[in-house]
Amino acid sequence: MARRTKYNSNKIIIDGTKFDSKDEAKYYEYLKQMKFEGKILNFELQPKFILIPKFQYRGKTERMATYTLDFLVYKLDGTKTYIDVKGYSTQQGEFRFKLLKYLHPDKDFRWVARSLKYGDEYGWIDYFELKKKRSKARS
Repeated sequence: MARRTKYNSNKIIIDGTKFDSKDEAKYYEYLKQMKFEGKILNFELQPKFILIPKFQYRGKTERMATYTLDFLVYKLDGTKTYIDVKGYSTQQGEFRFKLLKYLHPDKDFRWVARSLKYGDEYGWIDYFELKKKRSKARS
């Protein structure tokens, strides 16, 4: 039986790398194509940031809180973009993302989602823009 992820889906393996969702795996394939076509310099998997370092509280050590994104993309102009691929969000996830942006305002963090209806030619769109479009379409 395949191992289930926190999203209650099967892990996808590409090039020996396990991805938590089909969309993450598709974004990996997309980045590989962008690199092949010379549209990006390179990319890395799973960059991690510390939100709160470990600390002592009333004699006990509290573990650090981290945020691990899906990808770090090195662009042709020398800039970097940190990407997290999302299918849905939670209040806790949105809070952690907001805290990450607060702690590192100099970095470019983005949530992206896949939507063949609203996305670009490859199906990718800013997650929050997609939420707006879907909300507008329902009203």
